[in-house]
Amino acid sequence: MRHLFEAHLINDPCNDPGLYVDLRDERRALLFDLGDLTALPPRKLLRVSHVFVSHTHMDHFAGFDQLLRVVLGRKDRIVLTSGPGFVTQLEHKLRAYTWNVVHRYSVELVLDVREIGTHGRGLRARFSSRTGFEREADETIDCDGDVLHDELLFRVRGRFVDHEMPCLAFVIEEKARPRIARDRLAALGVSTGPWLRDLKSALRAGAPADTPIRLRWRDHLGDHETIRSVGELAGIVLDVTPGLRIGYVTDLRFSEANLRTLEALLAGVDQLFIESVFLHADRAHALRKNHLTARQAGWIAREVGARAIVPFHFSPRYRERASQVSAEAMAAWSGGTPEAGAVDPADQAGQTDSRSWVRAMP
Repeated sequence: MRHLFEAHLINDPCNDPGLYVDLRDERRALLFDLGDLTALPPRKLLRVSHVFVSHTHMDHFAGFDQLLRVVLGRKDRIVLTSGPGFVTQLEHKLRAYTWNVVHRYSVELVLDVREIGTHGRGLRARFSSRTGFEREADETIDCDGDVLHDELLFRVRGRFVDHEMPCLAFVIEEKARPRIARDRLAALGVSTGPWLRDLKSALRAGAPADTPIRLRWRDHLGDHETIRSVGELAGIVLDVTPGLRIGYVTDLRFSEANLRTLEALLAGVDQLFIESVFLHADRAHALRKNHLTARQAGWIAREVGARAIVPFHFSPRYRERASQVSAEAMAAWSGGTPEAGAVDPADQAGQTDSRSWVRAMP
């Protein structure tokens, strides 16, 4: 079945992290993290409607300027979401430039910037090219659980993990997809057409049974048009299938608290993009840097029930050994036996209440 999402890493695993999620047939895309974006051509950046930044370390946020340079004067709006302090941090980036001309651009660019607090409330501000990107319209927002963005076809959820600072982990969820039974469609005496999208949207939104749907279609007899209710048309829906779920997890330490957070966010995810910064032989260095080893990443992926994984965000020290990092992560996820020995107790420095959990890891 064709899904709404098509996701791919922006760079190779040893360069800046970032995920580009194309929304098929929607002529737009989502972007997760703003590191080095040079691999994305302008046509792809211009499709971006929403940006989600895990945290504002340079390798996750330095590409904002590049994105802004491409869309300025060409695009009317982008929504950007991140964690605590994000509105002020983005304001500082904008104030570093001189904006004495942009108010005359024919296309006004509005940056709708949202920061999520660790306490469940957030802040929203607006920056417009018409006013030289002056900060305006501050308002407090209440989060709906862990939902960061929600619309008819999909939602984005996020929860904070510990990277010695709050860092957002994300899941992009395609909403349930009504599947059409073509034999039942033929029995109604109608044919496929753009009206099917209207019907599916109405069903997803829980529209009342008497909601009218205008049917237009063309066959060998010519053009046709009629109006049927959602209730009448619901009989052609064979079933509703679950949508695709994609996880994006980067920059976190190996801890039981982080695992529990990811289990709640990602349980049974179809595809998981997860950082695998160091080989497990270098786990002491990973601990100092608050990052995962490849084996830890694969083990977490197995624990949350990920159906497929894509390891990324490898340390540049492994540029010539990237396949080894991938293999270690994949072996841990699949339940294979990694090359290295048992987990060093140093993996869990400070985790005094989770000894049995530590021993459970291969």
